[in-house]
Amino acid sequence: MAIALRLSRGGAKKRPYYRIVAADSRYPRDGRYLEQIGTYNPLLAKDDEKRVQLNEDRAKYWLGVGAQPSDRVARFLDAAGIRERAARNNPNKAEPGEKAKERAEEKAAKEAEAAEALKAAQEAPAEEEKTEEAPAEEAAAEAPAEDAGEEKAEG
Repeated sequence: MAIALRLSRGGAKKRPYYRIVAADSRYPRDGRYLEQIGTYNPLLAKDDEKRVQLNEDRAKYWLGVGAQPSDRVARFLDAAGIRERAARNNPNKAEPGEKAKERAEEKAAKEAEAAEALKAAQEAPAEEEKTEEAPAEEAAAEAPAEDAGEEKAEG
């Protein structure tokens, strides 16, 4: 029988209240337990002494007979000075996953292509304007002559 020190939820909807219990690890979370060794009320302020109440003697007993605390209960035991909890360090915690990295690379590639296209588009019209100005002036000079000819034909 594997004994676990864990939280058993009680309280109403959106108003959680937990018992810190010693239970067989095969029992349901909120089901039968061997002994209640404390309470945890997450709705109270973090500096409130009634937020976590723990029977230290019983906690030491259960740890002595091989009970394994859950992560949250291990934090409570560490805060109470009953059992030292090794600090965890996950340097890759904030790093995005593989698919997110692939999407970021694709997006960067598309942005680079768009920037190159925009740069090329800005350079090309400058050259086209120089070449188009002369024919545009010739067309403007020819247009009034054609209009005058049309008026004579109509009149």
